[in-house]
Amino acid sequence: VSVMSDVLSEASEGSGDDSQELMTPAELIEKLEEAWLNEKFSPELLENKSEIVECVMEQLTHMEENLQRVKKGDLKASIHRMEIDRIRYVLSSYLRSRLQKIEKYFPHVLKKEKSRADGDPSYLSPEEFAFAKEYMANTETYLKNVALRHMPPNLQTVDFAKCVPEPSLDSFVFLRVKVQQENILVEPETDDQSEYAVDLEVGSQHLMRYRTIAPLVSNGAVQLI
Repeated sequence: VSVMSDVLSEASEGSGDDSQELMTPAELIEKLEEAWLNEKFSPELLENKSEIVECVMEQLTHMEENLQRVKKGDLKASIHRMEIDRIRYVLSSYLRSRLQKIEKYFPHVLKKEKSRADGDPSYLSPEEFAFAKEYMANTETYLKNVALRHMPPNLQTVDFAKCVPEPSLDSFVFLRVKVQQENILVEPETDDQSEYAVDLEVGSQHLMRYRTIAPLVSNGAVQLI
């Protein structure tokens, strides 16, 4: 990470963008990697991090421009090129994970995005929202042309919300605690057992049901690993 930070620092110095003062290069990388791991390991689509993506893409552009001015054969340039490739990999993997979830759960993703209250964080970027709508329309057109038009009239419609499975929020995930948490309800009270709550110590690692700690992932109190 320190080498990545050095590379981004050089790019920031040459960018002349005062907005970058709000977040250091090391913090920007940390936020991108955190968003990447959370998205990779969570069963549902998380809130989009378009601001972080845009900042990283802007910095990568400046880094590429800076490398063009370095002499060929310079060892420093080779090291920086490897770091740029690593950052691009993390960014691409993050965006790819999101697109895969949109394709897999598109009706539920669109429903959740359209039903959110004004002022609530958006789960989809404008580009992802357009992609999800187009993917749904194309899927519906394909089904109509291939199968539905050959079926009786009362069977020529399809409810994607019922046909496409929802994300399994009861699946288990590994996590590392970043902020102390107390009395986290792991299992609710049932006829067979009493409720079970735990304290989460900073730095501790756990295997827990995603539904239980989903709010903690959202507010950054825990990190999926």
